[in-house]
Amino acid sequence: MPTPPALTPEQRAAALAKAAKVRKDRALIKRQLKDGSLSLAEALDRAATDEVIGKMRVLVLLESLPALGKVKARRVLDQVGIAESRRVQGLGIHQRVDLLRVTSR
Repeated sequence: MPTPPALTPEQRAAALAKAAKVRKDRALIKRQLKDGSLSLAEALDRAATDEVIGKMRVLVLLESLPALGKVKARRVLDQVGIAESRRVQGLGIHQRVDLLRVTSR
């Protein structure tokens, strides 16, 4: 396995700041999903333009919905045929439609 490139202190600080911002943005999205101010359909639509949502795992997105927990979210992924490691940006149109259909019950 190759070693990561050596970073200058400025590059390291910038990378740490970027990572902290992404974590904060991801937490906000999960909170919005949990409180209902952001629907799954809206999140899936925004994934094309919002890198934070696009790079989230589908499992994490589903676990953030108020009606689903860890077990039910995994069950939904199995039912639709989506791997637990799949990221939102990697979903096809049919997978998105199936997810919305299954979660809207």
